[in-house]
Amino acid sequence: MDTNNCFHCGNEVIKKEEIIFDEKSFCCNGCKTVYEIFSQNDLTCYYDFENAPGATPQEIKGKYDFLDDEKIIAKLLDFQEDTTYIISLYVPHIHCSSCIWILENLQKLQEGISTSQVNFPDKKVRITFNSSRVSLKELVYLLSSIGYEPYISLDNFEEGKKKVDRSLIYKLGIAFFCFGNIMLLSFPEYFEVEEFWINQYRGFFRWLIFALALPSFFYSASDYYVSAYKSIKSKMLNIDIPIALGILVMFIRSTVDIVFDLGQGFFDSLTGLIFFMLLGKLFQQKTYSFLSFERDYKSYFPIAITKINAEGKEIPVQVYDIEKGDRLLIRNQELIPVDGILISDKASIDYSFVTGEAIPIDKKSGDKVYAGGKIIGNLVELEVLFSVSQSYLTQLWSNDVFQKKIDQKHKTITDKISQYFTPILLVLAFIVFVVWLFIDVSMAFNVLTAILIVACPCALALTAPFTLGNVLRIMGNQKMYLKNATVIEQLAKVDTIVFDKTGTITSNKKSSVDFHGEVLSSDELKRIKSIIRGSNHPLSRKIYDYLPEFDTIEIDDFNEITGKGIEAKIKGVLIQIGSASLVNVSEKETSKQTKVHIKIDGLYKGYYYFDNQYRNGIEELFRSLSAKYELKILSGDNDGEKETLHELLPNNTELIFNQKPEQKLEYIEKLQLQGKNVMMIGDGLNDAGALAQSNVGISISENVNVFSPACDGIMDASQFSKIGYYLKFSKNAMRTIYMSFGLSLLYNLVGLSFAITGNLSPLVAAIIMPLSSITVVSFVTIMSNYYAKKKC
Repeated sequence: MDTNNCFHCGNEVIKKEEIIFDEKSFCCNGCKTVYEIFSQNDLTCYYDFENAPGATPQEIKGKYDFLDDEKIIAKLLDFQEDTTYIISLYVPHIHCSSCIWILENLQKLQEGISTSQVNFPDKKVRITFNSSRVSLKELVYLLSSIGYEPYISLDNFEEGKKKVDRSLIYKLGIAFFCFGNIMLLSFPEYFEVEEFWINQYRGFFRWLIFALALPSFFYSASDYYVSAYKSIKSKMLNIDIPIALGILVMFIRSTVDIVFDLGQGFFDSLTGLIFFMLLGKLFQQKTYSFLSFERDYKSYFPIAITKINAEGKEIPVQVYDIEKGDRLLIRNQELIPVDGILISDKASIDYSFVTGEAIPIDKKSGDKVYAGGKIIGNLVELEVLFSVSQSYLTQLWSNDVFQKKIDQKHKTITDKISQYFTPILLVLAFIVFVVWLFIDVSMAFNVLTAILIVACPCALALTAPFTLGNVLRIMGNQKMYLKNATVIEQLAKVDTIVFDKTGTITSNKKSSVDFHGEVLSSDELKRIKSIIRGSNHPLSRKIYDYLPEFDTIEIDDFNEITGKGIEAKIKGVLIQIGSASLVNVSEKETSKQTKVHIKIDGLYKGYYYFDNQYRNGIEELFRSLSAKYELKILSGDNDGEKETLHELLPNNTELIFNQKPEQKLEYIEKLQLQGKNVMMIGDGLNDAGALAQSNVGISISENVNVFSPACDGIMDASQFSKIGYYLKFSKNAMRTIYMSFGLSLLYNLVGLSFAITGNLSPLVAAIIMPLSSITVVSFVTIMSNYYAKKKC
């Protein structure tokens, strides 16, 4: 029967059932329809990434009618605000670059879809769409129509135990059973008990050994075959190809030995090889899981939220101590860390961190508000629906919108070595095999297998991720929380450090506050305290703590102007709290101090001034940093403390005052144009733009829930004096990577020299391979822990 291959899915097409369209062959109307959809939307380059990458669309009429139920939809969604919906769907068919490309271009196929992002390892696609233009049901049918039907089950919206993939454990167990029994049955052969094997049972035991090897060969080692096949199919050679080839060679050679009664073969070595490789794989998986667990558990952002307790008092609590039913106070510019119900009359929420849309959304009392929103304007109170989802905050922090384009040198090294290592290894193995065929045919197969196994660059591939993973964990334990591993490399390259002043090099907790001007009445003080209660600025928090306790007053209007101060109305009276320019005070009246001016109903009342207390260890820190880095102070305040800072800091520290947020960003950009690698350290309030622009942006957190997704790290304020230590540790981490690369390459060269000369059996190679991974992991762990204990 004549057959052809479908242009879309690659399946065989029976000639009499073939559908010809646009001079291309299709197996069914479904594949033809998908091709038509892509053609009409100028998406045919989908087929350029891989030949026949598609899947045959399935008939699903009526299957997703349950998506008409709003209650089910609400439980499936990650985010729902007005007509903006976000959902994560599991798509089992995601398998190649074509899949990623088409799924991240869904907006070209359907109006109403804003963005779609693919998580390739988890086979998930996260879609943001407008529910007024496309329903979730239509979205699912669209995916199904192009061959990417999502898997939706009760697990998606009902809480329960997560399924754990134990397939590796099962494969390891079967491999161990087969290996152990084959070794036991092979003892007579090992000890050459001829009188035992002369009898009729010799053939029986050999075939029993063959039968025991089959589950290990076909099931336990199956992942290596699948990985090698996919690698060859995608025309990218990975490290599983030589392993799969080595297993296949050993199996064929051993089967030939048994069939032709040449001996019992090498099934003991084969099953031992599979067992020890799976053992190494389990070790790698467990270590990764451990690092991941440490990262997730330890990377709680050192931010606090204000909780209103049963007595009505406002107390700061860590975000991970929030529980369902708690009552929270969220100030202007604070991030909402949990889903909750709004208690206040109204709120304006910026969900740009979640949706990318910067237009604030108005909510009223009783509405549901989602984690990830940022309060704009007056403070609000809400009741917690769920405890804080740290994984959600981490996902928000790692959003692609806030990622910086970084040259990742250590990844490039790994990729280059892995890219060339496999083809060079295969060529070398083939040449050595041919040479050994002329020397000793039986040894030729052993040498070939040993080369393929011992030269596997597993240890090489583990070097960078394990080193940086361990460094992330260590830094997290020391209250420096980095967004990802690439930040470590950028820290190692830093040559210029820019500090904000207020709230960064000064402490929010130690400054003394005093007032200069007219005596304020208790009613005026009550109004001032009620207004600054909604602000997160360090100076506002100091004044709030300085003022006596009052009952709060309802605020009619609240507007915090970045870099200037607050304008608010209470019962029609305008109150201005902030800089001299905000209240129109001439510079002649302003002394050289850090101050916050007060103007009530058009009348200037005076100002609060501060005796700033600088953080402990600042003199020693700047002295040690100045020897290796250029240091800058970039402040939005006036130069009132310029003389104090000159006395406190090294002479080569540049001091720049009266900087607006946009000017800070421009200054960072100017330094970068000069070839500087800049680290910006700020409090995340007026520094968001500068933090985002810098090569490394570190936000200092001190009992305040201001979160900037654009920053690369969050440092607990108590660790300020350890900045030099973190920088030195990052440099040593990169040094560790290069040393472990050298160790891995040395292992491969030594192993190859023994394998090529026939002095290394496949079984020993299989044992050495996971040991090499353990050696590398142990080395990077020991070295990174050693460097972690060294003082800068």
